[in-house]
Amino acid sequence: MLKTKNVDNKTNIAAIYVEAINAFNDNYIWAIRSINNNALALVDPGDSKVCLDYIEQHNLVLHNILITHHHKDHVGGIKTLLDNAKSKNLPVTIYGPANENISNIDKKLSENDTIFLAELACQFSILDLPGHTKGHIAYVSNSSSLQPMLFCGDTLFSGGCGRLFEGTPKQMHHSLSKLAHLSDNTKIYCAHEYTQANLSFALTVDPMNNDLQQYAEKVNALRLQNISTIPSSIGLEKNINPFLRCNDESIILAANNYKNPNKQANNNTKHNTASEVFTTIRQWKDQF
Repeated sequence: MLKTKNVDNKTNIAAIYVEAINAFNDNYIWAIRSINNNALALVDPGDSKVCLDYIEQHNLVLHNILITHHHKDHVGGIKTLLDNAKSKNLPVTIYGPANENISNIDKKLSENDTIFLAELACQFSILDLPGHTKGHIAYVSNSSSLQPMLFCGDTLFSGGCGRLFEGTPKQMHHSLSKLAHLSDNTKIYCAHEYTQANLSFALTVDPMNNDLQQYAEKVNALRLQNISTIPSSIGLEKNINPFLRCNDESIILAANNYKNPNKQANNNTKHNTASEVFTTIRQWKDQF
């Protein structure tokens, strides 16, 4: 079980930690827990069974559910979890994107909203991240006593990004640019274990990147032991993720060569915008 502790040793005002609940083939449902009590918040609980098993195993009380977008593997467990809590007369507050049609949402959120989870004594701000879906959002911890945490659903993965099911490449590039401006030490809690496959593509785009090569070796070793590669960090992704590096000459050149495989490499790449480069490598990844 993956565990990350973020503890304020002086006050314990924001003493929480995060664990991964494995679901389906490669989903992570994130359990946000307090070290001071049995309070629990769940992020994107697509599978109610594994969540209920986790709650029972650890004797927890579910207080909050945080949803990033409407896909079934992220929302499929909500009703059963809610019914279970109601049968015990335990109130649960469900947060989700304002611009998506999701049943049972109590608090509809959009950019610049802030939520405070009282039982966990932690606060999150909201970012709008259209691209994977039109109304996708993310939750960013903004407590001075915590290492920053980002729960970003299917927008940013380690070494990659989400597919564009509803949004445009321009929207997704803008969403990723927002995330790249978070502090480098922000921990990234994405919703899938896609890292190994993402790095195979990233190395095709950017084969001379030493940081990427070293990270790929580390990831391969972890996956051989069935150990999670998540959380990642913004600082790491800015060094190894081609989708966050669309202004870099190596990524621009790779995108140009992909678009024009029969032409001699063109080093004059100033005509390419970062959004255009992103569009090309996202299309490339779709065919990879």
